[in-house]
Amino acid sequence: MPYVNIRITREGATPAQKAALIRGATQLLVDVLGKNPQTTVVVIDEVDTDNWGIGGESIKARRKQGK
Repeated sequence: MPYVNIRITREGATPAQKAALIRGATQLLVDVLGKNPQTTVVVIDEVDTDNWGIGGESIKARRKQGK
């Protein structure tokens, strides 16, 4: 049973976009590894921008600085 975990910042991904990610990740495992889509699990975790950091700064702080 393949398990895919997608982490994105919580910035308004729509239900349709999330559904497309789930379908796409599932299909990729089918196409590349021949996995059964019925047993493929895809989880999307949305993380607040103040809980996600790059280069010692949160995404929230970086975006305020225009980075």
